Amino acid sequence: MKICIPTRDDNGIEGPVEQHFGKAPTYTIMDTETEDIHVIPNKSNHMGGVDLPPEYLHKNGVEAMLCSGIGYKALNMFESYGVQVFVGAKGTVRETLVAWEKGLLKRATVENTCAGHGDELGHHHQS
Repeated sequence: MKICIPTRDDNGIEGPVEQHFGKAPTYTIMDTETEDIHVIPNKSNHMGGVDLPPEYLHKNGVEAMLCSGIGYKALNMFESYGVQVFVGAKGTVRETLVAWEKGLLKRATVENTCAGHGDELGHHHQS
């Protein structure tokens, strides 16, 4: 399974998790079968590309997304591609993967999506 975590840089397993998944500079992807880790740049529409972040990640073979939080529309789009989404990611990629393996990250549902994010995919609003 290919697991994706939005990240701030290309430091791989030690890279810091980016809280705003759609605007993450990079996405770190781990293949659970081989434990290979590779980092791809965010080439979604938020960074000048054409695809929305869920489309872009689906095209890169992502099967699960571990992020800090997610909006309703993005969650719906990920689910339409069969991508499982878990929320509660923080710290580094390594810390997030350990938390996920221990079952500490929650499966994203309509009930626990980020409130106020329905208008745009992956955009967080400061209050």
